[in-house]
Amino acid sequence: MEFLNTNNNSSTSVPGGNCSDAVTQVANIAIHMVGFMITVFLCNCLHLLLRRFSQPRIISESIVGLTMSNIPFVRKHIGEEINSTLNYLVDFGMVCHMFVVGLEIDPNIFIHIPLHEAKISTSSFLTTLVLAFGIIPFLNITQNGTIAFTFVLSIVISGTNSPVLTRIITDLKIGKSDIGKLVVGAGIHSDVVFTLIISIGFIFFDNSKSFGAQTSKKIAQVSITLVVQYVAGKKLTPYVMNWVNGQNPEGKPMKGSHLVLSIAYVIILCSLPNYFNYDKVLGAFMAGFSMPREGRISKLMVNKGNYFFSAIFYPLFFLYVGTQLPISQFEAGKIRSWVIMLSLYLIGIVGKITGSVICGVMMGFHWPESMAIGMLLNTKGRFQLYLAAAASEHKLVSPTTAISIVIVVLISIALKPLVVAKVITRARKRAPIQRRALQWQNVTSELSILLCIHGPQNILSAINLMEISRGSLEPGIMVYLTEMIELTDKIAESLTYNGGGSSVTVTDPVVVESRERTSTMVQEYLDTAGKGVSVQRRLALSYFNTLHQDVAILAEDLSVSLIILPFHKLQDMDGKLVTENSSFRHVNRKILRQAPCSVGILVDRGLGTTVITRKSDPINAAVIFIGGKDDREALMFAGRLARHPGVKLTVIRFLLDIGDEDSVSTRISKGKINTSAHQEEMKLDDECFTEFYDAYVAGGMVAYLEKYLVNSGQTFSTLTTLESQYSLFIVGRDGRVNSVLTVGMNDWEQCPELGPIGDILSGSEFSTTASVLIIQQHSLKGGLDGIHDEFSIM
Repeated sequence: MEFLNTNNNSSTSVPGGNCSDAVTQVANIAIHMVGFMITVFLCNCLHLLLRRFSQPRIISESIVGLTMSNIPFVRKHIGEEINSTLNYLVDFGMVCHMFVVGLEIDPNIFIHIPLHEAKISTSSFLTTLVLAFGIIPFLNITQNGTIAFTFVLSIVISGTNSPVLTRIITDLKIGKSDIGKLVVGAGIHSDVVFTLIISIGFIFFDNSKSFGAQTSKKIAQVSITLVVQYVAGKKLTPYVMNWVNGQNPEGKPMKGSHLVLSIAYVIILCSLPNYFNYDKVLGAFMAGFSMPREGRISKLMVNKGNYFFSAIFYPLFFLYVGTQLPISQFEAGKIRSWVIMLSLYLIGIVGKITGSVICGVMMGFHWPESMAIGMLLNTKGRFQLYLAAAASEHKLVSPTTAISIVIVVLISIALKPLVVAKVITRARKRAPIQRRALQWQNVTSELSILLCIHGPQNILSAINLMEISRGSLEPGIMVYLTEMIELTDKIAESLTYNGGGSSVTVTDPVVVESRERTSTMVQEYLDTAGKGVSVQRRLALSYFNTLHQDVAILAEDLSVSLIILPFHKLQDMDGKLVTENSSFRHVNRKILRQAPCSVGILVDRGLGTTVITRKSDPINAAVIFIGGKDDREALMFAGRLARHPGVKLTVIRFLLDIGDEDSVSTRISKGKINTSAHQEEMKLDDECFTEFYDAYVAGGMVAYLEKYLVNSGQTFSTLTTLESQYSLFIVGRDGRVNSVLTVGMNDWEQCPELGPIGDILSGSEFSTTASVLIIQQHSLKGGLDGIHDEFSIM
């Protein structure tokens, strides 16, 4: 009542005063709205300019926000009321931001995250944490000097802001590459760990009281509340959201009452820890982290939240940071200010790089890529800036230190395009500059092969493969016979280095005996029937996690056209394939991804049990041609075998039968055939096959069969009818576009590295006497000025 009486008295004593005040307030609001619109407009304009330099949007927002908030004219008109309103808006925005961040993160991340990402993330995080915790006390940048706050500041420096990092990786178009996927996964893992540690730390320490210890009662209250919040988010929320989603199916407008109910529930869930003065921003993150991500409501919150952030919150956020931390408070005239800023930056970058390089060496990564991963993981973001402003507000750090943190965060973001540019440059250098595929080579030129073996058990099949691959006596074949040997501790102790470490000799008795047996068998072949075959011995001695790199580098240096690898399984006495060493399977798969030329995998089931010469009875071999670049490569390799008198080759072409107009598969086939990609592939297939037909089939050197099939089921049944007719099959690994004849076969593959056809021919249900050579064609990848966005350089 007193309030009403006061208002009445005011209106009596100052006629029209309320109306004047209202007009003034409306005018002020309008001016503020115009100022906000100008800020957003400037952010968009600057982003258009900086986008040419691959700078993310956060850089343009920070430049505009920090610049405008430090203009004297603007600061003069930012009164206490505006500053208070801005604080409320930013606090609300950060609550929503951290809620959405928590909602977007899979709560099962610690269970399902790949091992490489977890190792890189943990290693880089711990090394940075140890480095920061050891150096920060000597910088005297904390005003309270408590160990608790020093630890929290070390955690902030060690963390990674995954939303900003993911946006940078995506905008720079390396998100599909191996290094991009690894960095994004490691960044999310590091961000979750960082935020959870901060959230747990705020249970035990009060940030509003210089990080003094909380009472046992307060710790128990907050802990119980957070547990209740998490359980409610995990167990109760699905029931609420499922009911709302069921009442509002996709495609229909959301009922207003249900939307209000959902938002009210989320607000209550986020507010639970606030009753005991727990940080509202971290409480919102814990609420989002506990809630399910599936369902219409969760998607709506994420989509609308991200729109609110980009349109309203992010431009205002840097205005807030600038008002809280004016640049004028940075003591630029003191050397200590620059030492603090440089030290904070070096702690983060050195710690991340050190941890990434150490972990990368253990996992077999190239050290330049490991350094790039560390630099990318040193990405900070808005949450770290918010914490810096809050620390300055609570007098935990000096304004100079807080401004130094802001500058370090922005520098860490601005330099990321340069790091990615270096990654892409290295990928371009390692990308092949010429096509090393048999399809693009003249059949009359000498064939250069890197023929790999695991030991004497593979040598007989390798000799036969050398023999038949040379074709005619001219031009012959150059074979680099390479033994792939795991570097064990015992073998490492037997190594002797020559010429100052430029070469190495293996003196391990087992390895020496194996190489001597191989040399004897190869020399016997060369002496008796090796005319036209040149053999040089090579050795790939390395740990399994780097063995594929040694083979790829060797193939690059020798400029070979084809790498042939032995299958990781050997045939036992019963004719079954048993695993020799499963690690070789992973080596083969990595070589398939990174090889600088075409690659073949030989599944030996009898090729090494016979002796093939130019005068012996010919073996029956078949090349299966369905279509695609790998099948074309297999066909070109088979053309060399056709020139050998010891090989009786048959080419079997599987063609799509579209005679049945009413079948479902026919209608699907017609739809796929009409695509431009399929039309282009069919054109290449026809050109390649016509060339092969004219060179070999028309002259009677090669037999020819056609099989008209309707679907992949008929492909499988046709393959099973061929098992007893041929002792060697040559097939392409994959590379087929929209092929109806192989669709669905990938679903039951036991060895995906063999491709669908190779996997069937090598299966236990197939012949025990038919060897299979699966070939993958080398191809240059386009995009990113010479490389594809799915490039691999790890």
